[in-house]
Amino acid sequence: MIVRYWQPWREIEAMRRQLDQVFDGLAQTIEPVQTPAIELQDAGDHLVLRAQLPGMEAKDLDIQVTQEAVLISGEHRHEHKAEEKGYFKSEFRYGTFRRVVPLPVAIENAQVQAEYKDGILNLTLPKVVEARNKAVKINLVESPSDDIAPDANGEVAA
Repeated sequence: MIVRYWQPWREIEAMRRQLDQVFDGLAQTIEPVQTPAIELQDAGDHLVLRAQLPGMEAKDLDIQVTQEAVLISGEHRHEHKAEEKGYFKSEFRYGTFRRVVPLPVAIENAQVQAEYKDGILNLTLPKVVEARNKAVKINLVESPSDDIAPDANGEVAA
């Protein structure tokens, strides 16, 4: 008589390998979502948003700004090239992209300044007045030390 023991970990590992194969096949057929890399910096009375958009022309970009977020979208246009001795390989990504960047504070969206140079989009986003850091002077009143206590008239004996 042969006794076989159930080995659940071995079966789980086999199932994991099968699922990995299925998802690896799907990943090759689905185009990855393209989103530009960004930097968001607080510069005191304004925010600075920088986005990497290499190879793009300004006319192919759409920038929309609300008080709470920035939407960057556009399209990488594909240049059709033919080669006489066959075809070539291209790993460049073409097509549309979209990125919504939520902002940590409200901004004056009517006063945004934009510059696009060398594939880098720079947006200067002025904060609304209420969101700017305001310095407030705090008056401190020195309290008497514990060693010297005032008398009933509020006077300190020397």
